Amino acid sequence: MKKSAFTMIELVFVIVVLGILAAVAVPRFVATRDDAMIATGRADIASIRAAIINERQSRLFRGDSSFITNANMDNGGLFGGILTYPIPSVANQDGHWSGAAPTYFYRVMGVNNTFTYDPANGTFLCTAGAFCSNLTD
Repeated sequence: MKKSAFTMIELVFVIVVLGILAAVAVPRFVATRDDAMIATGRADIASIRAAIINERQSRLFRGDSSFITNANMDNGGLFGGILTYPIPSVANQDGHWSGAAPTYFYRVMGVNNTFTYDPANGTFLCTAGAFCSNLTD
């Protein structure tokens, strides 16, 4: 009579292989989350910059050659003066914006990246932070 079952060696081998796969996969998932936060920040920055230019174009159409002021930038919420829907302000949490005009912060991997809006020339630039180049290039 023949019994079909796994031997102890086969079970140990399968557990070792699964452990190796898990050790390789977990760091990749963490890196993917960080990359997603940077991609979200890049999209937000592109939207904010486009909205600043759009607001300027609207003002030019009305005969006003100025950019939006710091006082009006956050009308109704973070970037509410230029975006259709303001961005929620959540301090000290990765992947979120905080601050108020003219200084804003976007947090990535525990690091606040500082952005400054200059109403004189309409620039929205990353002025400090370890991930400035990742967010703006």
